Amino acid sequence: MSDTPSAAHPAHLAHHFDTVEQQRESSSLWMLVFLSQEVMFFGGLFLAYLVYRSSYPAAFAEASHHLDVVLGGINTVILIASSLTMALAVYCAQTGKRNLLVMFLLATMLLGLAFLGIKAVEYHHKYVDKLIPGVAFSYPGPNAQHAQLFFSLYFAMTGMHALHMVIGFGLLIWLVNDARKGRFTPEYHSHIEIFGLYWHFVDIVWIFLFPLLYLIGLHGVPGGGH
Repeated sequence: MSDTPSAAHPAHLAHHFDTVEQQRESSSLWMLVFLSQEVMFFGGLFLAYLVYRSSYPAAFAEASHHLDVVLGGINTVILIASSLTMALAVYCAQTGKRNLLVMFLLATMLLGLAFLGIKAVEYHHKYVDKLIPGVAFSYPGPNAQHAQLFFSLYFAMTGMHALHMVIGFGLLIWLVNDARKGRFTPEYHSHIEIFGLYWHFVDIVWIFLFPLLYLIGLHGVPGGGH
């Protein structure tokens, strides 16, 4: 028996699938299941944040003044732009435009790298200002304990988001390499579509993180917490 794949069963079609469409739908379903558990994971962090924010509203608003709204806003614009470039990459994969596919994947990578670079600058600022929770934490005000709780949640939520960005960056390197080799065609591009779902999810998480963490202090209570 010949090892050469037949026309009825393309090389990119796994043996346990009958059609490319069935394989694509199965892969998309797997990603949706994965993203569902990610929603529950981040949902737990959001719930914890909202509970403590409602308990100490003045302290949380005051602590948020120590976040850089400008840098956070720039990162928001960067991620929105990266969602656009990723959507264009999916379109190029669907239409067989290999060179443009590579270009938009690289653009998404660069925007993701820019986001992580700005986030690293923010983390460095917190280190210099001694706002990283722990024994060295130092907060100028009467709400130090509750402020440390705010920054604990800030680093937990933005840190997990950044980790997802790093993972996405690694996957983009793999996708760019395969795209350059011409492995994606209008008939087979499910990897690009599936990763697009992941990237858009990560972007959406930040869209919620930015106002919850950065904007609550714009009209914060100037006095101490309770």
